Amino acid sequence: MPTLRGRIVDATSGAVLEAKVRIVECDGRVISPDGAVLKVGPGPESFYCPGQFQVSLKGGPCQIVVERGTEYKPLRWAKDLSWKGDVDVELRLERWIDLPEAGWYPGNTHIHYDQNEKQPYERLKLEPHVNDFSVTVVSILRRWDLKYASNRFPIGLFTDYSTAHHVLDIGEENRHNFWDGGFGYGHIMLFRITEQVDPVSRGMLVDDFNPDYPPLCFACDDAKRQGGVVLWCHNGLGMEAPVAAVLGKLDGMNLFDPYWMDPEYDLWYQMLNCGFFLPASTGSDWFVCSSNRVYAQTGTEFTYDRWINGLKRGETFITNGPALLMTVNGMGPGALFPCPVGTKAELHAVWKSHHPINLIEVIENGAVIAKRELPEGSVEGELRETVTVNTDGWLALRCIGHARDSFEHHVWAHTSPVYTQTGTPPPQRKASAQFFVDSINRSLEWVNTKGRFLNRQQRNTVANLFREGQRAYEELAR
Repeated sequence: MPTLRGRIVDATSGAVLEAKVRIVECDGRVISPDGAVLKVGPGPESFYCPGQFQVSLKGGPCQIVVERGTEYKPLRWAKDLSWKGDVDVELRLERWIDLPEAGWYPGNTHIHYDQNEKQPYERLKLEPHVNDFSVTVVSILRRWDLKYASNRFPIGLFTDYSTAHHVLDIGEENRHNFWDGGFGYGHIMLFRITEQVDPVSRGMLVDDFNPDYPPLCFACDDAKRQGGVVLWCHNGLGMEAPVAAVLGKLDGMNLFDPYWMDPEYDLWYQMLNCGFFLPASTGSDWFVCSSNRVYAQTGTEFTYDRWINGLKRGETFITNGPALLMTVNGMGPGALFPCPVGTKAELHAVWKSHHPINLIEVIENGAVIAKRELPEGSVEGELRETVTVNTDGWLALRCIGHARDSFEHHVWAHTSPVYTQTGTPPPQRKASAQFFVDSINRSLEWVNTKGRFLNRQQRNTVANLFREGQRAYEELAR
């Protein structure tokens, strides 16, 4: 049997690159080197490669597919192999875009390894490089007594595996669920923390008798006292999400976290309509089982602090591949745009993508106000739109494509907003605020009748917190 030795390099610099590799021999069998870290989640079987690999395989037609992150073109190599002898191949990956060169650096702010992970440290070491993340956040979590592999990692910066260009941070998913499968108070991601925030979970996620206490807002406060970052997960799902948002507990919103959900923006849009500054972030949730990433603007130099500051300033866009950039009168996402009522603002959108996209939409206060349909698909282009600004509010850009990436997901991207400030509230604010007044009413009913608490003081503490949030929305609705 022939031995195939591969070496993966950057086509321009010649530097050896880590990547995801799929090798299919003549009979269709997918093979991997002994001990290799296998990809998990959806999409074709493959393995994490540190830059070089060696496998023994049958002769005949052989195919190799190599991928690294989303900024390199997937490479496909095919050859008829002899039934004996060795084969050496150099696999040269080409970039179709270099966003860090323009000051945009990618990160994933929501990753866990489950109890079935057999090589957590080996995966952790390769994860930032194979997926080309400048920032990788892998978090501890608690669900009953399941022994998640990521819980072995110590909280804080993982300096052993971090480099100048690839920062690895161990954070925490702090959460609460309902018995009937609902999100309960919800889920939050805490990172840039130095100590565990307790309790990591509460209620049924611990055991049948654990109280539905304390609320997640307390965990937000504990993380902030450490200088940490707080992102709400899963598109804003959970009873406590609107409370945390209106009380200023959040640094942003993790959108479209899990690979089994489609993008959903409705709750985020409602919160933005209420006047909240809520940057967009994203992650993949279980493993890196999607190409989801958030790009934050850092300027000419990358450091973790600069990336965090870019995220908190809202200078972000989220994507699973397409680069989607927007300016409004020359100002990018996260900008505050004071202007008189009736201002004619010039919105400029630029996109570039390896996989074609089919629809670009301009969003103002949750509504599509302009779009470009691209039925044949487009990998590069721009759109200019004049927007008349009559109220406070926000402008953002989103795109979608029918093409599927290697995780079998359709391509998409969304920018964080530019926030317009005229001094006139938007007409959507009253309805959005009332939406949350009503949702908190339903939450209070659960807290007062179904929630499990050790004593009346715990129940009253949670109810008072929710009422505080509700009063703030009632004021917005007026």
